[in-house]
Amino acid sequence: MHPRVMDDGWVVDVDEEISIDCLLCLDFLDKAAIITPEDEIKADGSAANPWNLCSMQQVEEAKCVIRVIPVSLTAILYHIGAQQQYVVFQALQSDKHLGNTGFQIPAASYFIFAMLSLILWVPVYDRLVVSFMRRIKKGERIAVLQRIGIGLFIMIVESLVGAFVEEQRRISTLRRASAVSPMSAMWLVPQLVRAGLAEAFNLIGQIEFYYKQFQENMRSIAGAFFFCGNVVSNYVYSFLISVVHRMTEGSSTGN
Repeated sequence: MHPRVMDDGWVVDVDEEISIDCLLCLDFLDKAAIITPEDEIKADGSAANPWNLCSMQQVEEAKCVIRVIPVSLTAILYHIGAQQQYVVFQALQSDKHLGNTGFQIPAASYFIFAMLSLILWVPVYDRLVVSFMRRIKKGERIAVLQRIGIGLFIMIVESLVGAFVEEQRRISTLRRASAVSPMSAMWLVPQLVRAGLAEAFNLIGQIEFYYKQFQENMRSIAGAFFFCGNVVSNYVYSFLISVVHRMTEGSSTGN
């Protein structure tokens, strides 16, 4: 590995792998490993009170955890935008017929479009996009943080598309004065396809980032960071829905 210090403080090797050596701005934590006259050392060399004196390994691991917190916070924003609970209800209240045929796509099956988008895009990215980017950038590929950022951008676009489709569906429902909109449920497919693309960039980028950032004995923490972002986003998502319901419960157009 040949590390290269970037402008933002990360240490990146030739393969854009983020190293655990990215500890430049957290040197003050090294004081936790400095032995003072008050510290007691056991015969085996360990600290008698681990709360007062830490090993360098513990300090390095603490630095590593702190450095990934900002990126893990962006995962919360992604998961909030990735929530698709209302797609089933939208499909139930739309025309589920496939074109002019009599076949109706089950409302819960529309998630398959996001899965298909993810399944099709991953090999395309690995075989075509990565090779193309390496030719343009002279052997380099898209960095992990760039992949996470691209996924967030696609998720923002997906949310805007979903909001526009839902507004048109509600308008058509009110005009018809019926519980079911004449609008085709296939209009939900564009936002689901974008959700699959965002997952291919952001979620895979997150997993790759955590596993490259942590050393081998901390890989379980890497998985915990990933799922903690998902859990926290569910609470934030529920809070946002509650706020919207409270603010619109007295509206003339309904909650």
